[in-house]
Amino acid sequence: MHTRSDYWNYPLSMPAEISVTPLSQLDYIAYVDGQGLLPSQFAGQVGAYAIFAADYSLQYVGYSRDIYLSLKQHLVRQPQLCHWIKLQMIDRPSRTALEQIQAAWISENETVPPGNAGDRHTWEQPIDVKANMTPAERAGYTDPQLEEIAQQKILKNAARRIEAEILAVLQARHLQEPLRFNPKLKDNGVLDLK
Repeated sequence: MHTRSDYWNYPLSMPAEISVTPLSQLDYIAYVDGQGLLPSQFAGQVGAYAIFAADYSLQYVGYSRDIYLSLKQHLVRQPQLCHWIKLQMIDRPSRTALEQIQAAWISENETVPPGNAGDRHTWEQPIDVKANMTPAERAGYTDPQLEEIAQQKILKNAARRIEAEILAVLQARHLQEPLRFNPKLKDNGVLDLK
């Protein structure tokens, strides 16, 4: 199985220089449209994207070989902060070109967005259930008296609670997009889309 970083290690032809469209010249696109769907026209599209909060403040600049799938992952990881996007697609996968766009947009913003600084892991990594447990869940999970099966049950229940909280936020935004969390990862205390 290839990871995201493996994909970028394949030899690819790279453009000598890419024309970066400034963020200020790109239109805002609703993260969730009037029908409650993500912009599926970007499925399978390679490019860089900028994610904005409801107040149009830049939260994260990323790039992907499938913008649509990446936007879906970011939405479940940061449902309160994903309201608008701007993007620039490129014809061929080129990590160098995408990193140029990312760097230019961050520079144009004049400050590093929170998702590209200290909060990077919350945008780029699956949700760690253990880190998001309530004090009661954590106390039960770390109780040395409990058997492993009881600890696993606490972990699964915490994962279900966190998943339900995420889905409630998205339902309030009228999301109709089908979302399915990977059940195998959930059993291990990780929430990520399948």
